[in-house]
Amino acid sequence: MDGVRLPDSLLMIERGWLSANNILAFEGERAVLVDSGYVSHAGQTVALLRHALAGRRLERLINTHSHSDHIGCNAAVQRAFGCEIAVPEGMARAIGDWDEDALLLTTAAQRAEPFAYDRTLSPGERFTMGELEWQVLAAPGHDMDALVYYNPERRLLISGDALWRDGFGILFVEVLGTHDGLAATRATLEAIGRLAVDAVLPGHGAAFTEFDDALERAFSRLRAFEEDGARMARNAIRACVTFMLLEKRRMSIEAMPGYLDEVPLYREANSRFLGLSPDALADWLVSDLQRAGVARREGDGLVAI
Repeated sequence: MDGVRLPDSLLMIERGWLSANNILAFEGERAVLVDSGYVSHAGQTVALLRHALAGRRLERLINTHSHSDHIGCNAAVQRAFGCEIAVPEGMARAIGDWDEDALLLTTAAQRAEPFAYDRTLSPGERFTMGELEWQVLAAPGHDMDALVYYNPERRLLISGDALWRDGFGILFVEVLGTHDGLAATRATLEAIGRLAVDAVLPGHGAAFTEFDDALERAFSRLRAFEEDGARMARNAIRACVTFMLLEKRRMSIEAMPGYLDEVPLYREANSRFLGLSPDALADWLVSDLQRAGVARREGDGLVAI
């Protein structure tokens, strides 16, 4: 977070790409957390929070959206600290029913521990966190029910996966063909662009101040996806398989074609945009991940770097 000066009441714990960043807001002896992390990091997340809280009471956990790397540790954090959980209103039914398809868990072969929420947040609401008032804004695209949180006084944006320093999260609904994720993402970026922002606290990566440049990069990526659906599909497959390797560390190359054909996200992305055989898709992916420097071939397996 070089060059980013946050109020003393805010702390962002930057995580790797398997777990979303944890943002803590302090007010006296009380604290609020935004997003928890991936389920396999539960022990690490609780330990990091316990250290950062330094005896403060964690009263509430707020989610930006419903994906596994943001909600996976909700149950563990609630057990450890006894906090309430607030979720975006649009994801409440999926959480209440624990619908693993709607939460993209089954769809993307990911995991999260079931939890119960205590309240919801809706666009247009305001709440106090870390001695600051935050506006709740809709941010559909990466997740059609996603929210971002904006403080106009200090010009701060908690952006989840709606805006990163170099892009935004996977457009799952567009790849799966369930919603117009491209149009939703464009509307979200345009709405974010109308805000006065000095610093962004994203769901992944370091906090940053280069707001205009980040928006320009995001719009550039969006245009590329609008012009080339295959590029968008390859991005989704690459990112999610990288996510899987970060958790499992290794996968048999021989098993890769079957895995890509079995997982609904990869099968649908390939069917709708690429039209490759499972073997050809696996060959492309293994070469692509090695070329990108995120994995290496080791014997008969692909290993995360």
